[in-house]
Amino acid sequence: MKKLVVKVELHDDRDRRKAMRVVSSFEGIGSLAMDSKDNKLTVSGNIDPVKVVNKLRKSWHTEIVSVGAAKEDDGKKDEGKKEEGKKNDDQVANLVKAYQTYYPMPITYYYVLHEKTTSCVIC
Repeated sequence: MKKLVVKVELHDDRDRRKAMRVVSSFEGIGSLAMDSKDNKLTVSGNIDPVKVVNKLRKSWHTEIVSVGAAKEDDGKKDEGKKEEGKKNDDQVANLVKAYQTYYPMPITYYYVLHEKTTSCVIC
């Protein structure tokens, strides 16, 4: 069981519904929650985080916030949680780095027309 928190740039309720529908189509989803204020989507279950982010990135700008275990043990000491938090940050950084290597953001090229172009083909 994994918990994935993703920041998705959604503009309106229609985009929100579409994103929820896209993510809910994956098998193994345990729970799905959307925070409209921060535009964060929380997915937990037996999922592959890279596949979920890749599917969302086809339509919206998506950033991975965190990836980790679904439930944390409450009996651990506070020091253990701090060390575990550092481990999770390193794991997220490695996951983001690997994801960006294999799935880079598309580059948009713009072409600017010059006003001084001539329509004469012979010249």
